[in-house]
Amino acid sequence: MFTPLEESITFPQGFTAAGVKAGVKKSGKEDVAIIYSAVQAQTAAVFTTNLMAAAPVMVSKSVLASGTAQAIVVNSGCANACTGEQGIKDAKKMADVTASLLHISAEDVFVASTGVIGVVMPMEKITQGIGEAVKNLAVSGGELAVKAIMTTDTFTKSLAYEFPLGGKTVKIAGIAKGAGMIQPNLATMLSFITTDAAVAAPVLQQALTAAVKTSFNMVTVDGDTSTNDMVAVLANGLAGNSRIDSTTHADFAVFQEALTSLCTYLAKQVARDGEGATKFLELTVQHAPSFAAGKQVAMAIAKSPLVKTAFFGQDPNWGRILCAVGYAGIPLDPAKISLTIGEVKIVEKGLGIHYDEAKLHQVMADTDIQVVVDLAAGSETVTVWSCDFSYEYVKINGEYHT
Repeated sequence: MFTPLEESITFPQGFTAAGVKAGVKKSGKEDVAIIYSAVQAQTAAVFTTNLMAAAPVMVSKSVLASGTAQAIVVNSGCANACTGEQGIKDAKKMADVTASLLHISAEDVFVASTGVIGVVMPMEKITQGIGEAVKNLAVSGGELAVKAIMTTDTFTKSLAYEFPLGGKTVKIAGIAKGAGMIQPNLATMLSFITTDAAVAAPVLQQALTAAVKTSFNMVTVDGDTSTNDMVAVLANGLAGNSRIDSTTHADFAVFQEALTSLCTYLAKQVARDGEGATKFLELTVQHAPSFAAGKQVAMAIAKSPLVKTAFFGQDPNWGRILCAVGYAGIPLDPAKISLTIGEVKIVEKGLGIHYDEAKLHQVMADTDIQVVVDLAAGSETVTVWSCDFSYEYVKINGEYHT
């Protein structure tokens, strides 16, 4: 039903964006972005569960409380995390400057940052960048905006859909950044979504929370939950559809499906772009006793350095996978477990079986690899997305601060 479109965050009606080079990043690349709705929008957001949450997260939570927003200002290169009261002042100033230049309320401006933790914001550069970004706001500005939110990402992550809703044509688009320090509950992961659908804020929040549960919160690169994670949605209603004001509304299910599909695509892109990754891993646990149990097992596998390095080395050391299943902390019967990698079944009823070694080596050489563990303990199926650990991951993170 939803055909992926190569459109930017400005695809829905009434949205403009910009990304500029403010000199925050040592690389000299784009590092300040603004996403703007021509009219006040209903909003929803989810934030990191890290107790050391960054200043922009704290400021943006107060924006969410109002249920409306009209702009998002983002910088990369400096996380503004662990910066105390000065960090809060700087995050608020980002909102104030943006609001003043756009002639809107500062309470309608989400603030997000990503980059090195513990560094005070270079506010002169940031404010100048915000001014330049406001001047450059345009429908064509989406491509630079997504570049401006990147840190160690190797490619931009964006997607858009256009679909019928209540007799109207509705558009939705999203961008994301994230490659390392990734295990959303929310990770350093940011995602921003725009839509011209008319959806009441409380319903939008329910839809986003549900979408994130099975998308962004099912990704892990390294098991580290960042201080700065945020996923925010602006819904400005310019499509003119009948306002979705409850989860029982006739159009809610379609909107929910579109939002979840968009988030799932972006989440997979984050896993695919894991720092130094050479493999994209889709880990599915079948017949789990519950969603939570299945996720716990899948995450244990996905976060195991031994499993991740085995996939990097293309070594079919399947014992590492079963080891992770065993220490996941979920009651299970080892005699019922089965394991399949690609289309090659390796373990059945807890025991290794004869398999085609040449075929398995071929699977391990692929870029995209599917792993299926069957617990034979229930009816729930859960999928987590991850990647391998390469030499490059160590290099990137060993030199990140410098």
